[in-house]
Amino acid sequence: MRFLIITILLLVGGQQLMAQFNTNRLGNMGGGGGGGKMTRDTGRHEEEPDTLTLTYRYLGEPTDFTIDSSIADFNMQYLKVPRSYMTTGNSGGAARNLIFTPFMKAGFDAGFHAYDVYGLTHADARFYNTTRPYTEMNYLVGSKQEQIIGVQHTQNRTNRFNFAFDYRKVNAPGYYKSQTTNHNTYRLSARYQSKNKRANSYMDLYHNNLQGGENGGIRSDSFLHNSNYSNRRTIPVNLGNDNSSSYNFFTTSIPVKSQYRQTGFLFQQQYDWGRGDTIHVNDTTDYYKYDPFFRVQYTFNYLNSKYEFTDGLPDTAFYPLHYNIPVRPQDSSVFARHQWQLLSNDLSLVQFPVRGNLGHFINVGARFESWQGTFLDADINFSNLALHGEYRNKTKNQLWDFSAKGEFYLAGQNIGDYSVGGMLRRHLNDLLGDIKLSVNNVNREPSYVYKYFNSNRTTWYNESLNKENITQLQFAADNKKLKYNLAVNYFLFTNYTYMQDYYHSAQYSSLFNLLQVVFSKKFTFSPFSWYVDLAFQQVHGEGPMNVPAFWTRNRLAYEKRLFTNLNLMTGIEVRYNTAYYADDYSPLMGQWVYQQSQKIKYQAPDLDAFVHFRIKSFNAFVRAENLNTLFATSNYAAPLYPYNNFDFRLGIRWWFIN
Repeated sequence: MRFLIITILLLVGGQQLMAQFNTNRLGNMGGGGGGGKMTRDTGRHEEEPDTLTLTYRYLGEPTDFTIDSSIADFNMQYLKVPRSYMTTGNSGGAARNLIFTPFMKAGFDAGFHAYDVYGLTHADARFYNTTRPYTEMNYLVGSKQEQIIGVQHTQNRTNRFNFAFDYRKVNAPGYYKSQTTNHNTYRLSARYQSKNKRANSYMDLYHNNLQGGENGGIRSDSFLHNSNYSNRRTIPVNLGNDNSSSYNFFTTSIPVKSQYRQTGFLFQQQYDWGRGDTIHVNDTTDYYKYDPFFRVQYTFNYLNSKYEFTDGLPDTAFYPLHYNIPVRPQDSSVFARHQWQLLSNDLSLVQFPVRGNLGHFINVGARFESWQGTFLDADINFSNLALHGEYRNKTKNQLWDFSAKGEFYLAGQNIGDYSVGGMLRRHLNDLLGDIKLSVNNVNREPSYVYKYFNSNRTTWYNESLNKENITQLQFAADNKKLKYNLAVNYFLFTNYTYMQDYYHSAQYSSLFNLLQVVFSKKFTFSPFSWYVDLAFQQVHGEGPMNVPAFWTRNRLAYEKRLFTNLNLMTGIEVRYNTAYYADDYSPLMGQWVYQQSQKIKYQAPDLDAFVHFRIKSFNAFVRAENLNTLFATSNYAAPLYPYNNFDFRLGIRWWFIN
């Protein structure tokens, strides 16, 4: 590990010949705020500054985004996991959002989402445009041999071709037995534009290999109070007690695990008709500008997704109790595998009514999907035909943004599924910020895992499920000047599908509602800052949904720019949520389970201390987490799933240009 740290520092230290970075960011210059364009200034040729301009877009979104260089939010900007997510105890474990977020996507869904927050998708693929090659390196070391490595690189080979590469590894043995996590994610993306700017191509290839150790929780809460088990790795757990495991950063062995492997490939080709003009910049420079008014767009999508659960020495008490699977001593393994392959072809026609505004368009198209499922005892094949359309009008003056879109499954396995939505955003002024109104409704077939699950021991069916219907109404406000965000969500659920125990799904047919208010605000009392994140949730009706009524995160920090280049942020972070019947977790099926027998209550708020700082292009995150365990018992994420003990983390983030 020491050799790895020295190697990274030498690699990055060799880049000190590069020019200094200045970052224009929204929010506080000392630590908080959003992203901005990165520039470097040599300070030697003021008439010809040497600058880096780096922007990116998401597929189908006409808005340019910029890299976030702030150091305020360690979880989002470094771990890539929102702080409102809870896990089964260890970093990288099965996770869900305490601020409830329903799955609102029409069409087929396999249903394995416990590790989604760690994986890559086409929706989050960034297609860059940069004036200089840009590289970012991340490394974190934590207690109990936790390590994270990240490498990102993008460059324009020509003005018309860009590629980007992204790799991330998360490896954490954890504090408890049989909960080691080992994640590897890879991405290669590229975009190309023809010389006459009429043809555009986008390619995205990603691979997720997510491995999470499953211990079924500790066997009893009493072990946390027993001095004989001060070393938490000796506490008996429900799965993996008798398995031998080995840990190595590159060849980790996890005897009881869930493994999610996904490979996705997307290629999109666009061809435009429109008008081009040559713009004379100066005596030596001309710029060719092309404004499309009609586009034909083809998208090919391939997905191979595999879920596996493996337990080589199954516990003789856990499986009979929770899954009704008889297990004898020294019995053979419990194993499950669900694999899905998708081939999708989409043809769309796009019109741009106003010349020069790509944010104003009408898009109509059709998509044909071919699915193949492979299980231990059977295969399945089916297809879907879906029609979709969207109207978007984001005005050039950035004051209005309107969107209306819909998707309907006309034929196939998911016939009758649909999703419709509309959004209206208005920028009032710099003082009042933006407000947004939106509505979304989805009618969908329940995820396949709720209807069928197969392992080498047994097979379960539920053929009585009807289509789910979920409606979301939202009011949102975003104010960069006053530094707050507000979202008020009102959800309506019909035929809500859930797990009523470890292997039986059920459906609640009656209507029930969820009110949700989420608020974030930064208060500044220079040089001190108070970051407040609040969420209030209330279920109306008898629906089988448990959420904490109140969740909050507060960061009290000293923020200041010291000397010339040191941006410092140091303080404490406190998290708390009210007591509630937290969902249990089914390791074999990888699903969260509704329960009303054990209420999870905080013994003391989660408490962290941190020092974050940035010097030019170097960021460091020094954190002492779970300080509350020094004077109180660990809090629980779910029944029999306590969080880690005191944890120390040191992370670095270093970006540079070639």
